[in-house]
Amino acid sequence: MKEIGSKIDTDFMIKTVQNGQENEQLFSSLLDRRAVVSVYMKNNTGSCDKQTASLAEHASWFAEKGYHLMALSKDTCGSHKKYADKQGISFTLLSDPEHAFAKATQSIVEKKMYGKVYEAPSRSAFVIDTDGTILAVIEKVNTKAHAEELKELVESL
Repeated sequence: MKEIGSKIDTDFMIKTVQNGQENEQLFSSLLDRRAVVSVYMKNNTGSCDKQTASLAEHASWFAEKGYHLMALSKDTCGSHKKYADKQGISFTLLSDPEHAFAKATQSIVEKKMYGKVYEAPSRSAFVIDTDGTILAVIEKVNTKAHAEELKELVESL
């Protein structure tokens, strides 16, 4: 995992869902202000739903503080649109099936499920400055109180 204070390569394309609209753009273009990127595994799964619901409940707080709140998974934009409607999500959802963000942040980890070992992005969160500098990291997200832990982290910066 990239360390706090290091810069990530932000020159990769990413698909987004913002206000019900799909787009594809350079990740760097999303860094028009400080950003919070919360990584989760999959739409419509128990822990991930808790994680994104926590963010949705506090999305206005991050906006008021001047942060671009984003949540990222490998789900398609079509899935994200339905998920945003279902969960009441007003912040940006990122579709990253190729794990470009995880590669940029060096946050791909080994996981195990049903006896299978595979590599996938870690369930983590990053606070990133406009130039791609990592300001803070949560390496293991508390899915139930994710927004609260992020708010505390943002306040400490």
